[in-house]
Amino acid sequence: MNKQLIEEHIFRLAHCQGIGPISQVRMVSALIDNCHLTAYQLAHYANLPTKNKKAFLESYALVNPEKLKKSYENQNIYWITLLDKHYPEYLKQIYNPPVLLFYKGNLQLLENNLLAIVGSRKNSAYGPMILDKLLPDLVKNGIVTVSGLARGIDCAVHQKTLLLGGNTIAIIGTGLDYTYPYEHRKLQKEIGNHQLLISEYPLGVKPLPYHFPMRNRIIAGVSLGTLVVEAQKNSGSLITANLALQEGREVFAIPGEITNPYSEGTNHLIMQGAKCVLSANHILEEYFFD
Repeated sequence: MNKQLIEEHIFRLAHCQGIGPISQVRMVSALIDNCHLTAYQLAHYANLPTKNKKAFLESYALVNPEKLKKSYENQNIYWITLLDKHYPEYLKQIYNPPVLLFYKGNLQLLENNLLAIVGSRKNSAYGPMILDKLLPDLVKNGIVTVSGLARGIDCAVHQKTLLLGGNTIAIIGTGLDYTYPYEHRKLQKEIGNHQLLISEYPLGVKPLPYHFPMRNRIIAGVSLGTLVVEAQKNSGSLITANLALQEGREVFAIPGEITNPYSEGTNHLIMQGAKCVLSANHILEEYFFD
């Protein structure tokens, strides 16, 4: 296996249209067997529909790897592939792992005990209070928090972790040259400079609705467990929790008043078997320090 040549292919695939994570994994599997496959052969191995095949072949021909690499270098953006020894081991184990991750910051943070903490974009005062109660002990015990830099609980997780002197990882649903929502640009810059900022999307990719459920699988996938702080009945946070459950990861949930719509999702998770969390020790004793 010519690892370097395959990684060159992976970099190119990351910038192609018409293929998603599953198709990319199929293509990489084919390249491991034969690293000299053409774009037409890769499309065949991925079993692309006609429309997707056309988009893939056209975009594949237009990719200029050297020019793109220069653009990333100018913005201090790096990448790792599924074949890289630094690629997160837990993420490899999910159903559809991204074949390439773009990042800014300290990649070594991925080697720590990671806890995904997610919640509603619209939250009550209860959510931040819970973070104030749990995060000091979690940070003190070396837990690195992982979230999605979204409004509400996600943003609060990153901010409060930093205020406590802890480490945090933000996984976003755009290229690393975009900030969504825009008001988090300073926080995103700080995380990229001093913590770790990750995306599977290349430069120039804007926020699209389907990017965020896909982003959630990475949040759950890199983490040993997922804590849901507040979640409405149809919250995106529940998607992250369900993805964690599907991958056999621990799911923790904060109970709340049954009349509070922001606790409806977390209370439901507890009924379905998620661990009810009343203190940081309920997380630490259960999973991270057996």
